[in-house]
Amino acid sequence: MSAAVFFGCTFIAFGPAFGLLLFTVAGDPLRVIILVAGSFFWLVSLLFSSLLWFVAVQLGNKANAGVQHGLLMMGAGASVLLQEAFRFAYYKLLKKADQGLAAMSEDGRSPISIGQMAYVSGLAFGVASGAFSVINVLSDSLGPGVVGIHGDSPYFFLTSAFLTMAVVLLHTSWGVVFFDACEKRRWLSLMMVIVTHLLTSGLTFLNPRYEWSLPLIYGLTIATGGWAFLTAGGSVRNVWRCVTCSRLTPTFWSIQLCSHQLRIDGQSQHSQPLGSDLLAFSPLPPPPPPPHTHTHTHTHTGHWCPAPRRTRGEHKDSDCNYLLHVSDWVFVVKQTAEGPR
Repeated sequence: MSAAVFFGCTFIAFGPAFGLLLFTVAGDPLRVIILVAGSFFWLVSLLFSSLLWFVAVQLGNKANAGVQHGLLMMGAGASVLLQEAFRFAYYKLLKKADQGLAAMSEDGRSPISIGQMAYVSGLAFGVASGAFSVINVLSDSLGPGVVGIHGDSPYFFLTSAFLTMAVVLLHTSWGVVFFDACEKRRWLSLMMVIVTHLLTSGLTFLNPRYEWSLPLIYGLTIATGGWAFLTAGGSVRNVWRCVTCSRLTPTFWSIQLCSHQLRIDGQSQHSQPLGSDLLAFSPLPPPPPPPHTHTHTHTHTGHWCPAPRRTRGEHKDSDCNYLLHVSDWVFVVKQTAEGPR
């Protein structure tokens, strides 16, 4: 029975995280490196939290249970603040690394976007946090002993596993929202991430009243996950299309060639600027290359089309939405409500 509890709680706690790692991270070496580095940053925050807790306990009155409980609550809050501080430090480090990757690439673009870095770093924080919070519980689940024999909740192992799963998913969502807030200087969103993290940590003090703490934490998890989904560019319409497997309707864009070169038969000649034209294409499949170009592997940028490589951010012009790179052509892409003429 103890082995069944151990494996069952392990799969509940880390099943979703393992699936995310397997299908979205493991196939890309760069994402694996970001994952490992993110876990290291969380471990450093844990080290500082442990040192702070150790000093506070030594200076406090160990015989006073109320003082110790207060120190525990203060330690939890300080730990949350330290985790978010190290998340910000990791964001700054990844920004520097992203600039270096772009400088070393042949086309001057980073092979990974800030959004992907945010997702992987959040998952790294979640996996590290979940592992350290539940590892001792899983070890005790192997026995000997029976949970609840002295009147405690017999669902301790099960609720700990579900709580760990929620924390992993929360950290993943917090990472996406946090990086986006730092990138776009949305300080209110940044503060909301910290507040929801503090609230989640505070709700754990309701235990062993699991009928209160667990539903509230999962409500926060669902709300934060939806927030991260919208932050990453998702919409209810896209979810419905995915569920119903319906094709995307064409989106009309105003596309104008702005600069770069056109290579023909090994010779290089500067292309002339083209006038604005209205073209219609769906996000999938990618649009055809411009005329007078050879067939190359198309590299697209922008949020409207998945691609092996993407540029970071949007074009600096206020009237421009995205940049579209096809072969040696660079386009300024603007969304428009008009159709093709």
